[in-house]
Amino acid sequence: MEANKTLIAYETKGGATGESARKIAEILRSKYGLEVDLVDLKKQKPASLEQYRNVVIGGGVRAGKVYEKALKFLENDLSGKRVAFFVSSAEAGTPGSYEKAKAKFVESELANHPKIVPVSTEAFGGRIKILGKTVTDNRDMAKVEAWAEELGAKFTQ
Repeated sequence: MEANKTLIAYETKGGATGESARKIAEILRSKYGLEVDLVDLKKQKPASLEQYRNVVIGGGVRAGKVYEKALKFLENDLSGKRVAFFVSSAEAGTPGSYEKAKAKFVESELANHPKIVPVSTEAFGGRIKILGKTVTDNRDMAKVEAWAEELGAKFTQ
């Protein structure tokens, strides 16, 4: 395993999760000096997980379900890794719905993987597109940046 290499593995469909993953990577690299690999799970498979000390998994939500490839990734052996998990969901970005969305899409999904004890979890707002046209976009990139800062501090301890 490299000294402090980080993998961000994510699945995006409308682009919101990918944008968050890239922002997190940018902050971990620029402010914390971490070596970060980004893997879009729809397009590629990550190399051996052995080389990573930190693993961030992200998935979007559509029709009330976290994207399948992100959930499948949680089945990997992540023992000994510092793991973080996030979702992008329009419900999480709607005032008054954040706690419910985080419980439904983050906590309940992680409950299916009891071996994973994350260092941090988060639910961000998302984007809804209908026929390629954005009808809702309630992402808060300042919140993504703040979470990336929290991860950077935890990953560099």
